[in-house]
This record gives sequence, C-alpha cells and structure tokens, in this order.
Amino acid sequence: MLLYDFSVPFFGLINYFCKLKFKVFTDKNIPNLFTCLNLLCGCIAIVCVFHGNLILLVTMIFLASMFDFLDGLIARSLNAYSEIGKQLDSLADMVTFGVVPGMILFQIMINRNPEDDVLNGWFFGLLKYFPFIVTVFAAFRLAKFNLDTKQGNSFIGLPSPAMGILVTSFPLIINSKSLFNPLIIKNDHWNLAPFISNQLFIISISIILSVLMVSKIKLFALKFKSLKWNDNKIQFIFLIASVILFSIFLFPSIPMIIFLYIILSVINNSMLNRLSA
Repeated sequence: MLLYDFSVPFFGLINYFCKLKFKVFTDKNIPNLFTCLNLLCGCIAIVCVFHGNLILLVTMIFLASMFDFLDGLIARSLNAYSEIGKQLDSLADMVTFGVVPGMILFQIMINRNPEDDVLNGWFFGLLKYFPFIVTVFAAFRLAKFNLDTKQGNSFIGLPSPAMGILVTSFPLIINSKSLFNPLIIKNDHWNLAPFISNQLFIISISIILSVLMVSKIKLFALKFKSLKWNDNKIQFIFLIASVILFSIFLFPSIPMIIFLYIILSVINNSMLNRLSA
C-alpha cells in the first residue's frame, strides 16, 4: 500500500510563505507597516469613544500621530515612496483623524448639560449629527491631498491630523464625569467645560475646522531637511514654543498650539513672499 507523501505540499507551502515574507517586508512596505499601525490605533480609538475610555482614546490618538509621522519619515529616509503607500496613508488618516474626531464632537454634543441647552426639540434632533461635517470635509481634504502634487514640503489647508489632535483635546479640557469619565485631571482649573460643551461652540468649531481643512492657507510641514537651524527655523520655533506652552498650560495649550501653527505659517508665507519679490 502506497502512502501519500504529505511532505511535498507541506514544504511547498513553507517555501511559498517564505517567498511571500520577503516580498512583503521590502523597503517600500516598511512605511506601510507604520501606516497600518496608525489605522489600527484609529479603530481602537473608535471603540474607546463608544465606551468612554478617555485615557486609552488619548493614548491611541497619540500613538497614531507618531506612526503617521514615522511612516513619512521612514519613506523619505529609505526613498520608499509608493502609490499604494500614499493611498493607504490617506485611508488610515480618514479613520483616525476623520471618523474619530467626528465621533468625539458628536459625543460632546449629546452628553452636554441639559440646563445649558440652547437648541432642543426636533431641531436639536437633527443638529446633533452636525459635528460629522468634519468627517466629510476630512475625506474631501485627504482626497484633494492625494491628487495635489504641490503639497510636498508644505500643506494647503489644515492637515487632518492637526484637526484630529485639536478635537481630541476637548474631552481632556472638559473633564466632566458625564463625558468619557476622565481620570487624568481632577479639576477643570480653566473652567472651560461649559464653553466647550456648549452646543453652539460645537457647531461653530465644526464649521471652522471644516473650512480650514479645505482652505487655501499654506501651512508648513514638520519635515526636517537637516538638523541645522537655518534650514528649519520655523519648525524649531514652533516645536520649542509648543513644548513651553504645554509645560505651562497642559491640555488647554493644544488649541493654542494649533492656532500658533496657523499664525506662524501665515508669517512664514509673508516672509517668503517678500524674499521672492
């Protein structure tokens, strides 16, 4: 009786996966690994919003921001640019810095203090979904970025990660037990909770951020050509100022830092236009 030799297909399968492994872990796919980690963090962040786990939510957005920064840095270092990497990066950002911010603003909207309601009834029933406009405009901004070849060393319009980080700071600043049950800060020393959780503020900031993402404002990118001061003055000034602001004001400094980013970009654009004139 002849027995079937299972070693042939078994070792053939092993050989196939070994070849596949080397094809997957090429230089061009190393940045994509970090992009996928960004996407994974975004998916976990969505679950955190549903369950009100603020600490894990903030951790995931922070890690996603790091992965989003590293995938570009590694791609430039290894010269590992690819079309699939470009598309994958935007898809990951859409989840992490598009869907998650919309969900956070929506949660703030529906978990407000009823005594502070400005809008109620059927009108509020419709407007409570308005914060998802940032998700829609983030998608438009990312699609526009993929098609625009001018956004290499700078951005046109507010990047979706900057918008996402800004929105994530809101529940930290609010620090209300009825919203995400935060454990990081025990007191809202700035007394900003009533202002940020106000319905009109959420609607207004949703509109402002949406417009900024698709605006024509040219914003500098945190891409360092070298470690020399003269080559990266605006980036170093921004980073130093951001560290100082955060060390003094903690989470309320995040909106200040985003505002500083826009102001410094406008000043930088004005200086560059004068030099080129």
